[in-house]
Formats: sequence, structure tokens, C-alpha cells
Amino acid sequence: MNKINRHKMTFNFIKKTAVFTAVFFLIANIAFAQQTLSPNTNYLTDFGKMWTFDDLPLDYFMDEYGFEPTEEWIEKLQKAAVQFGGGCSAAFVSEDGLILTNHHCARGGIVSVQEEGEDLLKDGFYAETLEDERIIERLFVDQLIKIIDVTEEINSAMNQFDSDKEKVDARNEKIKEIENKYADETGLVTRVVTLYNGGKYSLYLYKRYSDIRLVMAPEFQIASTGWDWDNFTYPRYELDFMFVRAYDENGEPMKVDHFFKYNAEGAEEGEPIFIIGRPGSTNRQLSVAELEYLRDIQNPFMIQYLDEVYKAYYEMFEKYPERESELLNRVMGFGNSRKVFHGRQIGITDETLMNRKKLFESKLRNIVENDPELKSEYGHLWESFEKLFNEKRELGYKDFVYNLVPWGRPKYLRIAKDIYELVEELNLPNDERKEKFKEENLKSTLEEIYPEDFDEELERKILRAFVSSVYFELGDDNQLTKKLFNDKKGNEAVDYILSNSVLGSREKVLSLADKSKDEILNLKDPFIYFIENTKDELQRITDKNKEINQTLTVLNQELGKLIVKVFGNQMPPDATGTLRLSDGVIKGYEYNGTIAPGKTTYYGLYDRYFSFGQKLYPWGLTPNWQTPPDGLELSTPINFAATLDIVGGNSGSSIVNKNGEVIGLVFDGNMESLAGNYLFIPENNRAVAVDSKGLIESLKHVYKTDRLIEELLNGKIK
Repeated sequence: MNKINRHKMTFNFIKKTAVFTAVFFLIANIAFAQQTLSPNTNYLTDFGKMWTFDDLPLDYFMDEYGFEPTEEWIEKLQKAAVQFGGGCSAAFVSEDGLILTNHHCARGGIVSVQEEGEDLLKDGFYAETLEDERIIERLFVDQLIKIIDVTEEINSAMNQFDSDKEKVDARNEKIKEIENKYADETGLVTRVVTLYNGGKYSLYLYKRYSDIRLVMAPEFQIASTGWDWDNFTYPRYELDFMFVRAYDENGEPMKVDHFFKYNAEGAEEGEPIFIIGRPGSTNRQLSVAELEYLRDIQNPFMIQYLDEVYKAYYEMFEKYPERESELLNRVMGFGNSRKVFHGRQIGITDETLMNRKKLFESKLRNIVENDPELKSEYGHLWESFEKLFNEKRELGYKDFVYNLVPWGRPKYLRIAKDIYELVEELNLPNDERKEKFKEENLKSTLEEIYPEDFDEELERKILRAFVSSVYFELGDDNQLTKKLFNDKKGNEAVDYILSNSVLGSREKVLSLADKSKDEILNLKDPFIYFIENTKDELQRITDKNKEINQTLTVLNQELGKLIVKVFGNQMPPDATGTLRLSDGVIKGYEYNGTIAPGKTTYYGLYDRYFSFGQKLYPWGLTPNWQTPPDGLELSTPINFAATLDIVGGNSGSSIVNKNGEVIGLVFDGNMESLAGNYLFIPENNRAVAVDSKGLIESLKHVYKTDRLIEELLNGKIK
């Protein structure tokens, strides 16, 4: 099938972004509207169930599930789980260092080990023997060995100073000191973790495994069935898994004392289950003033910009199918980010959710007002938050617009920044300039600044996104906007600015090597104008934001201390990219006027394939899947939804039963879970996982991985 045709359906997604957004908001608002407030609401449940391993709610587990974890059980779960690379979760699933995680957590690593003539994303990989397992360079996993409370040390250091800047500097210095001390003493990787925004500080000590080798990965298509369309949705039909192995310093499979045995039958609906992983970040304990700032200022800007950048990359992806491997990660990365911000904004603009946040804050303020000691220490907090965020509102989001080199920006801005630096250097005698700007090096420097392989078509599209962000933040009547774009928008604005700029061609940029400072300035280049007329304002905003953020750090720490004093361990801290345990059950939920099942089956996978005309994208199947293989029972569960509390970073987390056996592998949340960044609503917030039964059935009947299956079922290499 022609790849261009294959992507036509997705390109319609871009053209109908407004429709998508409207429907998306409508559906989610209906879902939130179903939640009701009552005077008896337990507002502590709004803060979720991401428990730290040094403060597990054992009484709650007994009351909720009739299950009391032992110290051995807790140690096993803590040490069997690992933090995977830079941003995912994983776990040991055999005593010989076998690790289970998501396919999407190491796609780059999969590509890095492929040999000439191979396409491992397209075809998958399986090591028939130990010798065939391939080293993934620079990949590592960290195993949490110990947690130490260091709150008192850090608070004591901060309390020696009065100003917010001094307090923050003292905190950072003490954290470095603690981390270095324990790293030297133990040889472990150390990290001080800020909990409750500074209400508590814990030192986490990790054992690092740096020799990680690829064992098995399915093909990209089955690991990402549905692509952007299914991201953050349920029901799902996806096998997003892979296996790697940790090796020791002698090049032998690592022997580990703690691992999760694989349960090939999965779990039943309603059975207590637990997810162990590293949720990235949540913002459930912020003040209402900060949430309102995110709702009104930050989120709308980020949504607007991410939508436009996504559109730029997808237009290129649709137009140049031969560049799929180059553009795919960008498309999916920006597609993921835009959905995250849309989902968060849905929650934070929902009146019911915000009322719950306001009622909790009101309850907390009443407790403070009625306790003289608490009032003396914390009574100022909310007025301080309000004042601070009024200041931030005045700054808007200009720091992002004026900044020239953050992620997702057109390379034209980076080039302009370098040329402006050149102009400033031309003020100096040749022997006092930076080496790259000396006369003898100017030509080669400009060739680096504007390389021959500069992708003009892509950068024009990203510049279009930047134009839209300038209009969004500054408005149509702003003098800078008018000067830059002459009241033009979209592609017309891009044409206008490039036709009046030397950056419109590589030859013009290279010709600057022969021009003086005045000659360059007299070109009246709009990009240079932009830099000249924003740099002072950018510096002012940057300095002010730094000052505000230092104060905010101190205020949020005080709020965190108050929460710990009032509620203790009844409320888990916000996610911090460190190991947590969350409890729940497999359970369906109401959505879109119908009911989503707790589990989906292989029947659904084939229904999606045939219902969408057997096209490869986005619910397509590769040849090895197109006809159900002999022995594969289509009623086998493939995915499930559970009331577990997760967020980005939990990808690759194992889900275990009371016996500490793997029954699932998390790879996503549903749309409703995105609002969980601010508040956990268990009625419809779901983690989405690969069912352990469906996973091993694929290993048996599709991939024929006998060696891997034996190791999984026996918990060790035979």
C-alpha cells in the first residue's frame, strides 16, 4: 500500500484540529460533570494513591483489601522494581537479570543495536541465545536500595538565613553536600528527593546497572497500534512491551535477589493489585492561586504552541513518507505533549474539579485560622500566593516567546542569535574577539551557523508556529508584532519575514563574513530587530521570574510543611520521578454514554484492523499478525484498565498481585487520567496496561520465544 495514502486519514486530523479540541473538551467535561460534591467528601482522596515505600499506609491496605503487607513483601517490591534510563519504569522478572518494560521506553536503543540490512522497529527482535543479546550503549537502570529522611538537616541549613534567595541557595548547597557524602561512603548513586514541595526531604540511594542488553522486542506496529489516535484512550489493543537483561562486570547475566515472578493467568476484576514505578510529576498540592495561573496563562499558551508545532511536523511526515524514521519520534512526541496539556486544561477548567480544590484549601485555611500556633506560622501563605501570581500574570509568557533557543523553536532564531553575537563581537579588535568570530574564522563559523543540510521547508513550518505564538502572546496591535509581520499571519507572515531577512538564503548569511558591523545592522534584518528589541525585556522578565520562583519555592515548602503537620501520611506527596506504590483493582467505567470493559481481548484487535479496511495505519497489523496464528485464543485478554494512580513516568511499571507476581504492564492512562495532574478522581481515572496473559500468549503463538517463555515461567534461566 502506498505510504502517502496510508497517512491521508491522519492528515485529516490536523485539518480538523478545532473540531477535535471541541469534542475532546465536551466529552471530558461531561465526564467531570458526573462527579458530585457533598459535605461528606473525603478530600484527601483527591490527592491520590502514590505512596512512598518508607511511608506505606498499612492500615489502609488492611481496611480496603484485608491485606497486610509484610516487611519482606515491601522489600521485594521496592528492589524488584527499577528506574529505567532517563524517564521510564521497569522491573526484574527473573533471578538472572531479565527486565520487563515498555517498547516505547527504549525505541532509540532498539534502533541503535540494529545491524546492516535490519529494521528492528519494523520487524522486531529476538535473541535466540544469550550470546545473541545485544548491548544497548548508554542505557542504565537504577534499583532503589535505601531511603533516609534528611528533612531536619536541610531545614536547619535553610533556617540560618532570612531572604528567600539565601534559603534556596542554602538548601541546594546542603542537598549537594548530602548527596556527595553518601555517594562517597556507599558507592551508590544518590539523590535527595523533595516531597510535599519541601515539607519532607528523603535521600534515595540506588544501585546502578550499566550493562543492559536487548533480549526481545516486538515490531513497532503492534507496540503502538492506534498511534496518535489511541494515545491516552481506552479501550485499547496494544502489546507495548520489551525485554532487556542486566549483566554484571564480568559480562555474565546479573544475579538478583529480588524479582517479580510472572503470572501467566493475569488477575481477576476486583482483585487487589499494585503498581510499582516512578511517576514523573503531579501538581495536586499547589495553591488555588497557582492552579488558576496555570489554567489562565501557562496551559493555554502551551496548547496553542504545541498544536502548531505538531501540525508542522505532521505536514512533513505526511508529505515525505520516506523520512518516516526521522520524523516519527517528533510527531509522536509533540502529539503526546499536546494531548497532555489539553487533558490537563480540561480538568483545571472544569468547575467541579476547581470547586473541590477550593473547598480543600478553605478547609485547610480554617484549620490554620482556628489554631493560634499554625496561624502565626502559616496564616500569611494564601495572601502571599495571590500576590505572587498576580505578578506572574503581568509577565505573561513573554519569556518563552522572547527566548531564542528552547525546544520546538525554529532554527532561524538560533541563527539570528549567533549573527547578533557576531555583530557585538565586531565591536572588538580582532585579537580580542572569541576565536570563532576572528576574521580568519568568520567564513567557517558562518558555514556552521547555516549548514548545507539546513531543512528550509521544515524550518519554515516551525517558524509559522512561532509566528502564531507571538500573535497569541503579544496580540495583533503590538508594535513588535506589526514590525515583524506587517499584519500578516501564517505562511504569509513567514514569507514576509524571510523575504526581508538575510536568513532567507544560505548565500546571504555566508556573505556576512565580508561585511562590517554597520553594514549588517543597516540590512534592517527583522530577526536582528527582534533580538535587539526584546533582549532587555527578556533579561528583566528572566530576573523577575527567578526572584518570583525563589519566593515560590519557599512558600510551597511552607505549604508542604503545613500539609504534613495537619494530615501526616494520610496524604501521599506529589509525584517526583521516584519509586512509588499505588493500589487499585481492574475495573471498567462509564464513558461517552456507554461502558468500557475492565479487559479487552484479541477479538478487539482484529475488529479494529478489519473495521478500518485492513490499512496499515493506524490500526494495521504486520503480516505475522494479519491472520490469527494457530493456538491463539481470541478471547484472551490483551489489555486492561485499573483504578491505579499513575502519571507520565509510570510507563513500563509492572503491576503485581498480593503475591508479588506480575499480572500486567502499564503503558498509558486514559483521557480522564490527564486531569489527574491536579486531582485524582477514581471513578473514571484509569491506568491502561498489557495483560500478562495476553503478553505471554503472543510470545507462545506469534513470536515462538521458547527460551524467553521458559525463563519467565521458571523465574530463572533453565
